[in-house]
Amino acid sequence: MKEKLHIVKQHYKVDRKARNEMKKHSSFLVWFTGLSGSGKSTLANAVEQKLYEQGLHTYILDGDNIRSGLNQDLDFSEASRRENIRRIGEVANLMVDAGVVTLSAFISPFKRERDLVKSLVGEDSYIEVFVDCPVEECEKRDVKGLYKKARAGEIKNFTGISSPFEKPEAPQITIPTAEVSIEEGVSKIVELVQNKLKAI
Repeated sequence: MKEKLHIVKQHYKVDRKARNEMKKHSSFLVWFTGLSGSGKSTLANAVEQKLYEQGLHTYILDGDNIRSGLNQDLDFSEASRRENIRRIGEVANLMVDAGVVTLSAFISPFKRERDLVKSLVGEDSYIEVFVDCPVEECEKRDVKGLYKKARAGEIKNFTGISSPFEKPEAPQITIPTAEVSIEEGVSKIVELVQNKLKAI
């Protein structure tokens, strides 16, 4: 581990509480996890639209978008995938501190990485949404052609094919996207978010 030299954390007068008061709502992280093609980004996009219409300050962190910028130096090895989620957790924590309701859509297949993100933002500021969809259905949707390439051995460490997905043990909500409509899923998540807003 690299030694942290001359690093002193700065504390500022304007904090998260003040930003929440200015925006007139609390801030937290809504973490969408599930297989590729399960509907994470679709749900996150639709949920954000609803929250935006309600006047909430929101932002989406999405896997492909982040990998094309902040994390473009990472490959898909196990170490890089861990680092990918660690960085996202750090960014999400900053966004929540800035007073933003942050929605993150990442496969995030391993419990330890999801637990790391939860520890970064704090359990009270973390909502885990398990977008549950059988791999067979995800393959049918395969608009990116990723499952086909994974089956052919062209993509290594592909979640659901050559790498495992550890299902969340106690997500705040599970959306079975092969059984319910996007509209129904969005409605359930928005209701959960609204209850979180009231509770904080």
